[in-house]
Formats: sequence, C-alpha cells, structure tokens
Amino acid sequence: MLYTPLSITDIFPSSEQEFQKRQCVSYNGRQLYVEEMEDGQFQVLQLLSTDPQDFMNADFMPGTILR
Repeated sequence: MLYTPLSITDIFPSSEQEFQKRQCVSYNGRQLYVEEMEDGQFQVLQLLSTDPQDFMNADFMPGTILR
C-alpha cells in the first residue's frame, strides 16, 4: 500500500513518454507540477505550496492552461 497525496497516474504513468511531459516549474513565484500539451502550452496538475491563500488563486487551479 502507498499512502501518498499523489494520484495513481503520477506514481505509475501509463507510458514513459507521458511521464517525460510532466515537470515542476516556477510560475509567478509558486511551484507548480505541470504537463506539457501537444501545442507547447502547459496544463497545471498540482500546486506545491504551504500557503493556504495560494489555493484560493484561480491562476493555480488544476486544469488551468499556462500561456
């Protein structure tokens, strides 16, 4: 058993190619776990922060596209 906040696809990606599309980036001073899309943009998967106010910011919501 794994006790983790990560989803099963983060731990066991379906393919190595999909895993390589994911990375941790700094955006507006916050650390984000993102996935590169086919058009070169990035989609937010997870916000990595200890500040509760960061989670109220719509710019960091999972699914948001970074341009």
